[in-house]
Amino acid sequence: MQLIRCDLCVIGGGSGGLSVAAGAAQLGASVVLFEGHRMGGDCLNTGCVPSKTLLSIAKAAVDGAEPLDQRYAKAKQRVRDVIASIAPHDSVERFEGLGVQVIQAPARFVDTKTVVGGDFRIRARRFVIATGSRPRIPAISGIEEVEYWTSDTLFEADQFPASFAVLGAGAIGLEMAQAHHKLGSEVTVIEPFVMMGRDDPALVSELRETLESSGIRFVMGQAVERISRDESGLTVVHFANHEPVIAQRLLVATGRMPNIEQLDLGAAGIQYDARGISTDARLRTNHRHIFAIGDVAGREAFTHAAGAHASVVVKQALFGLPAKAAGQVIPWVTYTDPELAHAGLTQAERDAQVPIAQQHVMEIAFADIDRARCEGRTDGRIRIVTDAKGRVLSVDILGQHAGELILPWVLAIEQNIPMSKMASIVVPYPTRSEISKRVAGSYFTERLFSARTRTLVRWIQKLIP
Repeated sequence: MQLIRCDLCVIGGGSGGLSVAAGAAQLGASVVLFEGHRMGGDCLNTGCVPSKTLLSIAKAAVDGAEPLDQRYAKAKQRVRDVIASIAPHDSVERFEGLGVQVIQAPARFVDTKTVVGGDFRIRARRFVIATGSRPRIPAISGIEEVEYWTSDTLFEADQFPASFAVLGAGAIGLEMAQAHHKLGSEVTVIEPFVMMGRDDPALVSELRETLESSGIRFVMGQAVERISRDESGLTVVHFANHEPVIAQRLLVATGRMPNIEQLDLGAAGIQYDARGISTDARLRTNHRHIFAIGDVAGREAFTHAAGAHASVVVKQALFGLPAKAAGQVIPWVTYTDPELAHAGLTQAERDAQVPIAQQHVMEIAFADIDRARCEGRTDGRIRIVTDAKGRVLSVDILGQHAGELILPWVLAIEQNIPMSKMASIVVPYPTRSEISKRVAGSYFTERLFSARTRTLVRWIQKLIP
């Protein structure tokens, strides 16, 4: 077994691990990267790239003479073509060209300074664990007896599901439910608990109404008793107090779990639990030279969060700067049509930190925005909650391009930009961005047009020439 010594050893070639490896190598550090499956990780191969490609194709789909199964197969092939077009950016060849030694094998810890994988033994000054996560399969009787899809297998199959059941009403479940509905499937979404529990309940309810009105069926708050296959080969989802859901294909989208089993964390005494590896505000494990980032760290399971984590780690590992992940504002978007975007505190976090009586809520509907009227898409709204001092606590947007419109509010929250600044910016007309200026201005409406202000204006008018 060949011994290699390096400055930094990265375990996992997904978005976070690749960002650390590329940044560190280009800055002059010696880097070894382990990847035991596919370079690019979930984001490229089974997550962001394929799901958003399929959504884009589905949104553009129009009824025509082409058979649904042929259209579906073409959509899946387009997904694979897009993945192939991006793959060179995440390839072994590119990273070796940057100076990274890539070992295409899983790695496990031997002790706090050593990992082994393939035919190599690596001793590094610092380690970054970025092994990501995988779909969590619920413990439901009979589930292993039926052929189901997860986000890991969904994009590999070309067989069109005339009927499609989705177990889980989170972002992945809703996005794929809508994509398949637009591509011609009869879709039922099953959620035993709460639909998108971290988003604003009012906007989630509005999104559900939109999806239902389009023809997607929902079974909410019903515990799944068991899953079986009938005589014709269809999947049957059984409930205690609801009629069964029968579908040609079942997608299980009930959350994710960290990839930690192969790491042998116990050999290095690294602390972890069912949510992932335990880290501090600087993303360090209980060993200061070992970091964990992205999904495996049990934090926000988003590609952009892993990228932000990578920056925090590189600053520490290469420059010794005390960078922290705590305090970073990590937005998220559900890419349905309309989109649902969020930045800031969740409702539970907000209510725990600020008394409800001190929260100020402002809303503006897209129906009040001229660009939305021009486009004939006035569904949705923006909802902002501030504290008594006007500091933005949370922002939720439901509507077309909500994921693009959330950005200035991420900056406002992170940089503590006052509402007066947000209200005074000049926004091009007509754009959907006007909704942000309008809602910021509404914060001052009550005081600006009060009886006291009117009295002050009349008094000033008497004094000025």
